[in-house]
Amino acid sequence: MTALRAEIDALDRQLIALLARRHALIDRAGRIKAAENLPARIGWRVEQVVANARHNAAAAGLEPDLIETIWRQLVEAAIAQEDRQLKGRQDDRHAD
Repeated sequence: MTALRAEIDALDRQLIALLARRHALIDRAGRIKAAENLPARIGWRVEQVVANARHNAAAAGLEPDLIETIWRQLVEAAIAQEDRQLKGRQDDRHAD
């Protein structure tokens, strides 16, 4: 059991590293959206990301409903991250 727990812990570290990479990509998306005057929430893209996650989950033998729940939380966190970034850009423009 000790070896299995160590393997799970190592995998968790890898997942966190991947989430950190995703976070950095969301920052990039926020900068692009600010430059192009786009909103943080783009409804069709949210649904596309969730549908992709469901499809990938099913292909990997995972429960699509569970993955959808997790991904919707992940996407909402990303939208909030972009909103903060977009709000910061607006505040910077008003400071001039």
